[in-house]
Amino acid sequence: MRVEDFDYHLPPELIAQTPLSERSSSRLMVVDPVDQTIVHSTFRHLRQFLNPGDVLVFNNSKVLPARLYGTKQGTGAQVELLLVKETNPFEWIVLAKPAKRLKAGNVIEFEDHGDSADGTPSYAEVVEVLDEGLRKLQFHVNDAMYDFLERAGTMPLPPYIHETLKDQSRYQTVYAQKPGSVAAPTAGLHFTPELLDELRRDGIELHNVTLHVGLGTFRPVQADVVEEHKMHSEVYEVPESVAEAVNRARAEGRRIVAVGTTSLRTLESAGATGKLQAGTGDTDIFIYPGYQFRIIDALITNFHLPKSTLIMLVAALMGLDFTKTVYEQAVAERYRFFSFGDGMLISRRGRQ
Repeated sequence: MRVEDFDYHLPPELIAQTPLSERSSSRLMVVDPVDQTIVHSTFRHLRQFLNPGDVLVFNNSKVLPARLYGTKQGTGAQVELLLVKETNPFEWIVLAKPAKRLKAGNVIEFEDHGDSADGTPSYAEVVEVLDEGLRKLQFHVNDAMYDFLERAGTMPLPPYIHETLKDQSRYQTVYAQKPGSVAAPTAGLHFTPELLDELRRDGIELHNVTLHVGLGTFRPVQADVVEEHKMHSEVYEVPESVAEAVNRARAEGRRIVAVGTTSLRTLESAGATGKLQAGTGDTDIFIYPGYQFRIIDALITNFHLPKSTLIMLVAALMGLDFTKTVYEQAVAERYRFFSFGDGMLISRRGRQ
């Protein structure tokens, strides 16, 4: 398959720059790729399209304030860092900009002084030069790394968002618990505590897995042929209680609904045998048309970038031709796209 097959025309004004004032007031497109039907609704009415006994699986990863700005010691040159993956305590792989002049041994200083009694600034040393602008850094900060990031870091909003986010919490889901992502699992941004409570009262099971969103979310597909693209690995965790709940529901013929592509990738990675396995692991699973889903029946997601791995995943669930039809209608109906945009429910097994 050619990457070009997953392109579509998107007017720039449809890229949502800011979140709506109310999370669940976003629009919801409900699609059935079997019957090839499209229904337009609002996210707060999601429960109308779910069944009692459905199992919704969320990704409870929390976004780190993972973008840092510092100066290169000796030259004073400005450096921008995006923390990508923790490899050891205080040791991180980062995406650096500009990267070419950052060599092993170079030091990057930050204005943050933390709890240092003598006023020593925090800094990081380049310990290894990696490819694609990546560097491995050892951080020397005056307290816990996450406390340092909360003070000195900023939210790593995607490059297509040009507006300032006034309320940083709007780039977190209301159920985020475990810090580690460099981007939000954005399908979950539509949920409110009230909507979650309504779903529980309707007899819908809610469970959490964790996948820390990594560098891949910022990396465009460079290959011309889909099968030649390599995904970056990400860390996931499936609790024992969640594996038991999902396997029980599947045995009873109830639907498994992944909330977001990260939850879907976690479930399919940990369920490669056809049965969901508890535990932690790394996944570089790449889902595109031809993939046979083993765990999930439905997906809640946003509208994704042209030629991205995420639209390829959606096409694996809906079929490429129907995906193009859905996206053409979303553009025609003026849906809002990408992280702060509207949502979609893709169901391979409709309401019973």
